[in-house]
Amino acid sequence: MFAQLSETRMHWIRWGLTIAWLLVIASLFYDPWTRAFTEPDHPWSPLRLADACVEVQGECLAQQPYPLGTTLFWGAIVPSAIFILLVFGHELWRRICPLSFLSQIPRALGWQRQFKRENKKTGKVRYELAKVQGDSWLGRNYIYLQFGWLFVGLCGRILFFNADRLVLASWVLFTIAMAIFVGYWYGGKSWCQYFCPMAPVQSIYSEPGGLLGSKAHTSEPLITQSMCRTVLSDGKEQSACVACQNPCIDIDAERTYWNSLNKPETQFLRYGYVGLVIGYFSYYYLYAGNWNYYFSGAWLGQTDQLASLLNPGLYLFGQVINIPKLVAVPLVLGTCTALGYWGGRWIEKRAKSYSRRHHIRIETLRHRIFTLCTFGIFNFFFIFSGRPLVQLLPVSVQYLYDLALVTLSTLWLYKTWRRSPELYSRENLANRFRKQLEKLQLNVGSFLEGRALSDLNTHEVYVLAKVLPGFTREKRHQAYKGVVRDALAEGYVNYSSSLEILQQMRQELGITDEEHRIVLEELGIEDPELLNPDRQRSLENQIRLTGYRKSLERLLRLQQQQPDPKVLSLQDSADVRSLGRQYSITPQEEEWILSGFSPDASLVKKAEFLLAQLPALIDCYRALNQPLLREHQGVLTLLRENISHKKELIVRSLLETLEQLQTDSVALTLAGGLQQASPAILGELLERENWRDRLSPEILQYLTQPGVTPASCSLDLSPEIILGHLEALLEDPNPMVQAAALYLIAQWETERSQAIARQHGHEFNSLLLREMVDLLLSWPSSSPTHPTLSDFPGLEKSVYLLNSDFFHRMQSETLIALADRAVVKVYNRGDVITEAGDTCRELLLLIEGDANIHYQTGGERRVEQLHPGQTLDELEVLTHSNSENTIVADSETTRILAIPVDAFDDLLDHDPDFARRVLELESRQLQRFVRSVQVPG
Repeated sequence: MFAQLSETRMHWIRWGLTIAWLLVIASLFYDPWTRAFTEPDHPWSPLRLADACVEVQGECLAQQPYPLGTTLFWGAIVPSAIFILLVFGHELWRRICPLSFLSQIPRALGWQRQFKRENKKTGKVRYELAKVQGDSWLGRNYIYLQFGWLFVGLCGRILFFNADRLVLASWVLFTIAMAIFVGYWYGGKSWCQYFCPMAPVQSIYSEPGGLLGSKAHTSEPLITQSMCRTVLSDGKEQSACVACQNPCIDIDAERTYWNSLNKPETQFLRYGYVGLVIGYFSYYYLYAGNWNYYFSGAWLGQTDQLASLLNPGLYLFGQVINIPKLVAVPLVLGTCTALGYWGGRWIEKRAKSYSRRHHIRIETLRHRIFTLCTFGIFNFFFIFSGRPLVQLLPVSVQYLYDLALVTLSTLWLYKTWRRSPELYSRENLANRFRKQLEKLQLNVGSFLEGRALSDLNTHEVYVLAKVLPGFTREKRHQAYKGVVRDALAEGYVNYSSSLEILQQMRQELGITDEEHRIVLEELGIEDPELLNPDRQRSLENQIRLTGYRKSLERLLRLQQQQPDPKVLSLQDSADVRSLGRQYSITPQEEEWILSGFSPDASLVKKAEFLLAQLPALIDCYRALNQPLLREHQGVLTLLRENISHKKELIVRSLLETLEQLQTDSVALTLAGGLQQASPAILGELLERENWRDRLSPEILQYLTQPGVTPASCSLDLSPEIILGHLEALLEDPNPMVQAAALYLIAQWETERSQAIARQHGHEFNSLLLREMVDLLLSWPSSSPTHPTLSDFPGLEKSVYLLNSDFFHRMQSETLIALADRAVVKVYNRGDVITEAGDTCRELLLLIEGDANIHYQTGGERRVEQLHPGQTLDELEVLTHSNSENTIVADSETTRILAIPVDAFDDLLDHDPDFARRVLELESRQLQRFVRSVQVPG
């Protein structure tokens, strides 16, 4: 709601509120006017002192007129902040908070601590803005630090500065000084993120979102919620984020909430805060022996707080408990905090057993407990906070005030109760998908009835995608690929977690797990840095780098508009160095971003990286062609095809780069390197695709000239080298590749494969791999033999399916699903496998031995021999008809892989790609059959 208010307007609002706040602080030092409003004989002031006795520990409290600075501070300013947080969210509070505003003074003046960095090779010196490191003590424990400061502040209120104006002013000025110092010591909003005692309160009341707050994950603007921003000379706003915290509440409060939901410090904060607030307000009763002491506001007039520190701090059942107030206050508040934390843990533990019985996710359960805690403590807080002033209003106004608070908090409860991590993720991905649909520029007007894509809810976006005529399989793949690219770039997913996190979206779009892996492979080729685990990826980091890049673009644009423009050296410019400090840019990030300003340099860098990947793939391919592995041809075929596919993707991407570079001298060098690295696949692509028309003659000459090094395969690699390549294949995302590599390792060193299974077995998510791990670990270590392929039924069936004519090049997930439901049947010579007239209930694949098909055509009998890899009666299975031929085993041992027709039909129904592939195969089979029976005319 308030996230889109212009920064210029908010700047003036902040100035106004800050000046007003400073005036209130100044009044604490000098205020000769407002005391009159509390004089008992004031003619009309509702704040005038009454003659009624306010008992404290059994005695009437002596009251004197007092200035109203503390009354205004505790009775209006603090309650207003809590109200704003719950109703409008942190996005308003963070943008108007005077303390946050003052903490940015060092940044505005350019006075911030920096670290000097010197490149030892080049001698270049640069300065980096100091930031709190996530793995530092402060980065790990800041929540406890902030809560501790909040605890000290509440104890200090009761003991020192509830009514003592000078102590309160000193405390506030000390806090302001600390905020300004932190603004100097650390970059960004480090005061707000790591030190401010109000930060825990903000988290509790404004996460996952305020009642009227905006949703950052579904918003169109790039600058969301209370993100740090700056106003350019042309009036446009630009992100000024330096990624001082990840995740950041200022960018997306709900994301921060779900990310921290299961952390122990969040549990402590939520439950401990409930106890702390209850303890704070309860202490007034425990101290005075009645509630009138608090609700009358008499405590605001006790300006001699320091004099009562050693007086008795508790009064129970009409008896004074002789514990000094200085000890009693932290004792009561600490005890209540501990009880609140332990009580919350106890409730959560009981609720977990309920969730298991009713199949409710623990995350959802904990979120709802947190939601109830916030709802309850908000209303409890407003029973007391500001009440001495509210009670001065007419009774009807008091009722309206209470009704408004309960209504607003109930609406917040209703809104927040329905949120869940799954819903947040679904909305997030739907918004990303919506943006990809917009990029495709599909004709959606006739389906939206005047609405825009941005108006569609999560469910409607996916429904639209399913009914759009122009949303072909290729466009669906393209859109999903764009979503994965953005999610990886923002750190929303990583290589390993993307399969699980994006699962629901794949179900909506009909994307298989295998297609997902293909997308990852393509992205790894198109943008190698995207899958680089060493790159720091987060939404905050991407925003920081984007802000830096846009500032550089603006700097270049302004330079070019000068009357006498000079060539700007991006590396040596003082303005660029200043921007680097402002956005806390590292040398590696600077090099990466600056290379993007030279498209050719960026292309060359990408091409060099890809070219460097080819030798490792080629060496692995050669290792798989060693005579030592010859007896495992079926498994080797699986691995070789996987590597060949990767090499083809790389070579094609390199050819696309050469097409863009054209006759650049670097392009010729790259072309020569490509020809030397992979002449075989290069030659196939040049012949099969239209690259000869797309590439310049000079590049083609380099690509087609004979290489100096002959394309030969060494046949004398040591077993250790081969095992090293096989272990590298265990990192492949394809479970069939991982299983095949683990199997081959077991053929040489069973103990080595068992060690791998023990160390990394928990990382394998595929049922195929888990089955292999269990079987390997159960294999006797003293056995003189190695496990064979038949000892791993899942892998064996998958390998035979992959090597068959019918299922060759099918997606791995489809093959694994088929293998899981298939069974192996063994026949002896002469056994009838199927007989003419039988109902075809299984798709049969010959995996070992031979078989004969006996055809009966009229009065003529014909016999055709089948060999391993061929399918039997597939047409009859597809049409659910009876077999027209008899099939007989023709070897001593004939093994058949039988796939139930129900399993086959299920995959046809749920896997469109499988259905399309089967249709293509059968079309080719029919074409061959028709040609074979055609009689020459």
